[in-house]
Amino acid sequence: MSLNQAVAASLAQPAKPEIVAAARQVCARLGGDAVLFYGSNLRRDDLEGLVDFYVLHRRPARGLAALIWPDVGYHEIGLGAVTVRAKVAVMSLAQFRRAARGESIDTTVWARFCQPARLLVASDRAMAAAVTQAVADAIATAARFALALGPGQGPAQAWWRALFRQTYRAELRVEPPSRSDAILSADPAHFATILPLAWASQGILLSGSGAAWQPEVPQGQRRRWQRAWRLRRALGKPLNALRLVKAAFTFEGAARYALWKIERHSGLRLALTPWRERHPILAAPGVLLRLWQARRA
Repeated sequence: MSLNQAVAASLAQPAKPEIVAAARQVCARLGGDAVLFYGSNLRRDDLEGLVDFYVLHRRPARGLAALIWPDVGYHEIGLGAVTVRAKVAVMSLAQFRRAARGESIDTTVWARFCQPARLLVASDRAMAAAVTQAVADAIATAARFALALGPGQGPAQAWWRALFRQTYRAELRVEPPSRSDAILSADPAHFATILPLAWASQGILLSGSGAAWQPEVPQGQRRRWQRAWRLRRALGKPLNALRLVKAAFTFEGAARYALWKIERHSGLRLALTPWRERHPILAAPGVLLRLWQARRA
């Protein structure tokens, strides 16, 4: 089996009908050509919390989205008695492919899409093939950096664990070491299968077995990948800070998302007024005051 064949089979696995229906609605709303589903809800196989979607489109990115991607928003999709809540990232297929190949300083795309994902929507066969290739590229990129950052010899999980702990450190969010273990334990077969395939797709020879893989790569090549990683580690936090600043002013559905989070974590239900929806940043102090008063009551 080749890496691309394994990726195509993984992306084609089924998801809950409600999530598929939500993906189609979100894709139509945003004028997308494909939707990828990934993240904690996929690992748990439930509808609780936020579903993570990436919506990809063929049209070129314009304006601020061409410089700082992705655009991020919050969507609620009513499906009869069920409401699916989704955090949605939107970017062009060209941007996604470049990031997946490791051609930018971004680490988030290939670090996320080396993990299990589902292709829920594709406008045609060409789009499905392009997204499948991009996800295979993401896995290959992740495998290169895993080789640069990993133990030198060990089972697949040891290489992935080393990679995920380093990629989390390159982002602003703080994740405990157990986060990597939770990702790996949710689908160990996925990670055990794709790592040797990803190395083989790049001409990297392996000795040993699944219990103790030992990739054979010239030290000069390994050092080049390590230098490439140090650059991404140094610039990862500033890049993610820029994305947060952008999101503060462009996050679609920000007020709706914030009020849902407050109700979910505190039990306090606040009305989504037109003013709060139009001006989420200006409305924030009043919302925080209400939350503080509710906690003191």
